[in-house]
Amino acid sequence: MWFNVLWVCQRSSTCGLTHEGHTRDVEQVYLRCSQGSLEWLYPTGAIIVNLRPNMVSPAAARLSVCIKPSAESSGTNIYLDRNGKLRLLLPEQDQAQGKVHCFGIQEGALFIEAVPHMDISRRITAFQYELVSDRHKAGPHLLVASCQPCSDTEVLLAVCTSDFVARGSIRKVDQEEEHSSVTVEISRLYRQKTQVFVSGGVRVRSWTGRIKMPLQCGVRSGEGEFLFTGAVRFGEAWMGCAPRYKDFLRLYHEAQQQGTNPCHVDTN
Repeated sequence: MWFNVLWVCQRSSTCGLTHEGHTRDVEQVYLRCSQGSLEWLYPTGAIIVNLRPNMVSPAAARLSVCIKPSAESSGTNIYLDRNGKLRLLLPEQDQAQGKVHCFGIQEGALFIEAVPHMDISRRITAFQYELVSDRHKAGPHLLVASCQPCSDTEVLLAVCTSDFVARGSIRKVDQEEEHSSVTVEISRLYRQKTQVFVSGGVRVRSWTGRIKMPLQCGVRSGEGEFLFTGAVRFGEAWMGCAPRYKDFLRLYHEAQQQGTNPCHVDTN
């Protein structure tokens, strides 16, 4: 006999997991962290995953949820459940592609239903999840406005709030199946949430890395330095505002003189 086993990993010290066990086939799981992962071993029946962030604010209603299944994920179909009405989000056969799927947090909970198989011991449903705010629209399926040039206000705010901020140049652009991958060389790294840019060594003050962009943006290699900002989604950097560095300096110093800079940046 195989037993239902559910593992949840949530990357935060201020939030937690609530799991309601019942004798019926449908279990309730409450996730309260901004990011984490879920593994369901030998799935049978169904589980409802409720994402309830630890924040009391009108902004919580505008959050989006992104999930990225693992390449080995199988054994279930994943639906959105809103007031008992199910909408298929991710069928079993598509999970192995490992593509990111996003939806608004008000669109419902995740209803994960096991698909009958003769040998459930070979089935594991696994995915990572992240909550994404409106200001972080970089990433798959949240790219509606990211190809548009940023306004001066958006650039200054991006420098203060982005997951990474770096000064550098574009070395190469590769066109992949669903996005462009921009290889960059960084001369000054102001901030990075995770290690998306790798140092060239102790004696070399430069970093290299890749930043993703949607194909429709039509990015090309170009001369000159840029200020790269953006969001990190599932360990991958996605481009946000990326003005030429000389243009950023101009608007930054203008805002500094007017006292309207939202934060300080060391431009020396």
